[in-house]
Amino acid sequence: MAEIRLQKVLAAAGLGSRRKCETYISAGRVTVDGEVVAELGARVDPDVSVIHVDGVRIAQASGHVVVALNKPRGVITAMSDPHGKPCVGDIVADYEQRLFHIGRLDGDTEGLLLLTNDGELAQRLGHPSHEIHKTYLARVQGRVDKATVAKIKTGVLIEDRVVEVSNIVVKDQSADATLLELTIHEGRNRIVRRLFEEVGHPVIDLARTAVGPIKLGHLRPGQTRELTHDELGRLYSAVEL
Repeated sequence: MAEIRLQKVLAAAGLGSRRKCETYISAGRVTVDGEVVAELGARVDPDVSVIHVDGVRIAQASGHVVVALNKPRGVITAMSDPHGKPCVGDIVADYEQRLFHIGRLDGDTEGLLLLTNDGELAQRLGHPSHEIHKTYLARVQGRVDKATVAKIKTGVLIEDRVVEVSNIVVKDQSADATLLELTIHEGRNRIVRRLFEEVGHPVIDLARTAVGPIKLGHLRPGQTRELTHDELGRLYSAVEL
């Protein structure tokens, strides 16, 4: 792609008018490939240059997109299914870009699933070295006592590996069920369900409410939205892009 004026790239990324973006440049708030650029005539290639404003990477005009989906229960995490089962690919079929899901949720779990056409971002988000935390709301059978919560915080061994939970909080309890919020950064298959089964409290309902800095918010099941500039910047920063 030919190089274009930096302020045009900033404006295309949603940071405001070109005049507004010129003030960011003049104030020394913009870096390109790690160097401060304060000249208004600077040109960049948005498909190659790495651009930050106030230390947050911008969503450049590279054709990449990240979509947040509230995956409904009963929908499988696949872009297509040969047996005709409902899948996330059906929900995002109208997007112009060819999207693929980042990680997965099992069919009985609902909540936040990210989809993108940015292969490098997807690879980094899925790599254990970046320790991207995921937050869940789990309604489980029985009353979970303080000792069990402490045990989960300490670490539960599943298949010769300890499940590391960075936070767990009891949100509500009834006579026969407990609602908990927990944050975990590993991605083994059905790991949250297996964790609660291991401590004697099988999951009734499970929903993911956050992936790293991205929150589900008010998305209803089956709804999608593209991430904002700020969200994209925080997501890129989380995986050191």
